Amino acid sequence: MKIVLKIIGALLLLVVVGVAVLLLFFSTPEVPEAVLMAKYGQAPSQFLALPSGTRVHYRDYAPATGDSARTLVLLHGSNASLHTWEPWAHRLRETMRVVTVDLPGHGLTGATVEADYSPQGMVEFVESFTRALGLKQPFVLVGNSMGGYVAWRYTVAHPDRVSRLVLLDAAGVTAPGTELSPPLAFRLARNQLTAPLVRHVAPRSLFASALKDVFYDKRLATPEMIDRYWELNRRHGTPDATLARFRLPRYEPAMMARLYEISVPTLVLWGREDALLPVALAGVYARNIPHVKVIVYDHCGHLPMEEVADRSAADVRSFVESKE
Repeated sequence: MKIVLKIIGALLLLVVVGVAVLLLFFSTPEVPEAVLMAKYGQAPSQFLALPSGTRVHYRDYAPATGDSARTLVLLHGSNASLHTWEPWAHRLRETMRVVTVDLPGHGLTGATVEADYSPQGMVEFVESFTRALGLKQPFVLVGNSMGGYVAWRYTVAHPDRVSRLVLLDAAGVTAPGTELSPPLAFRLARNQLTAPLVRHVAPRSLFASALKDVFYDKRLATPEMIDRYWELNRRHGTPDATLARFRLPRYEPAMMARLYEISVPTLVLWGREDALLPVALAGVYARNIPHVKVIVYDHCGHLPMEEVADRSAADVRSFVESKE
């Protein structure tokens, strides 16, 4: 028995020493905020203080044709930033006002005063942000992945604030027989044993692998894009916010049961080759939202607004400008 205990003790010691060595020699340093601001926070970026004291990073593209009655608010996905919407912003701003924002725990908004990174906390953030921005008329709300989950939950909670809803490969739902295949980085961050290690050891290669997983055309995960994701996710406070978010359930059955309450016209866009959220999940929205149209893009992954920017932006323009 003593020999067994000694072996177990030795193994535990090896594990502790191994972790210590990893942290000592491979710990990923934070990126100073001044560096991030200089690189990613210049014009057209703007910053807005919410009543809570949280400082929000956003971009507000006025339509090239002058005033427009249509305003789009775009919400990005997990571990992304408002930069993911740049292809759409430059295509849609000709006739619409396009507002993009870094959600709590992301980008240059980063950790918030509220420290609430739950879906409901994100919904409350969107309400506070859009009010502080002065959006009084109903706007078109758009969300990708995690941002899609936030967008449809916001629409359920504030139906009078949303005129139309656009969901791109949106999270927050499940279906029998559907298996999710998150990137290795996400699996490690969700695992109770490896999450503390990922908090301190997050090599660039981990982000490169995760980004290549979201595209059908792997070449779109450029070195510049990988650098941006890696650097913004190493801002002070962001790793802790990420781990707090990953400890939460991926979906809530009680909220899924309320999809039918969405009464505004809804457009669902999906990449057929999405390796993170299978295209079968588009059917959940099609079956449960009363006024919905679904478009599926071939040879496209998790980010239609980047991978098929021309086609997806044209589809959104047609949807938003439709009188139906």
